[in-house]
Order: sequence, then structure tokens, then C-alpha cells
Amino acid sequence: MFQLVLAALLQLSMGLLVEAAPVSAQGTAWQGPAGGGILGFVVLVLDVIAWVEIIKSNRPPLNKLLWCLVVLFFPIVGMLIYYLFSNRASHNSSGYEAIPS
Repeated sequence: MFQLVLAALLQLSMGLLVEAAPVSAQGTAWQGPAGGGILGFVVLVLDVIAWVEIIKSNRPPLNKLLWCLVVLFFPIVGMLIYYLFSNRASHNSSGYEAIPS
């Protein structure tokens, strides 16, 4: 089952890479989010922010890995799903914790 899911994700990611490949026609800087340009850079920056927030959270390592993979394979939709449905407030490691006395 795991191999089937992994194979499907790899095929999907390869298909997305083919669609995102640059074409020979001259375009503007305002291309689609997967095609590069300014919007692609904005999506990349937001994805990196999401990855840093996921890695710094106090989630179990497997959950961190799964969220990072969702954001990696589905950059726009995965980032939106993470920010809307991940219950970030309860997993926020806010730095120092009080030492119980």
C-alpha cells in the first residue's frame, strides 16, 4: 500500500514538474505560481516560512515529516491546508517553558 501511494506521489510530482517547465515563448514576470516569476517566488517564500514553522513546532517527528511533505508536493494547496487546518496554536513552541517547582 505504501509503495502504491509513494509511486502515485512521485508520478504526480513529475507531472507537475513537466507542467512547470519553462517554454521558449517570451513571458512576463507575472506568470502563474508554478511557472516562475514573481508569483512563483512569493509561493516559495511562503512555503519556506511554513516549513520553518512546522519544524519549530512541538509536533511528533512523523507529523512534522507528513506536513512538510504535504507542503512540498502541493505548494499552494498544501500551504493553505496547513495554515487553515493544522491547529497551529496548540503546537506552537513559544520558546522557554517554566520550570516546575
